[in-house]
Amino acid sequence: MSFIKEFTVFLLTRKKYWLVPLLLAMLLVGFLLVFSKGSAVAPFIYTVF
Repeated sequence: MSFIKEFTVFLLTRKKYWLVPLLLAMLLVGFLLVFSKGSAVAPFIYTVF
């Protein structure tokens, strides 16, 4: 948890606000790939990438 706190402080002090949507999109895609691994939707998701 300290990494998240330090990273948040870094983003705020260095004014790197443009990184927040990028990181959220990467997390969303990662969760989508992990949780759809065994479902019927998986072949459609893998064709996108």
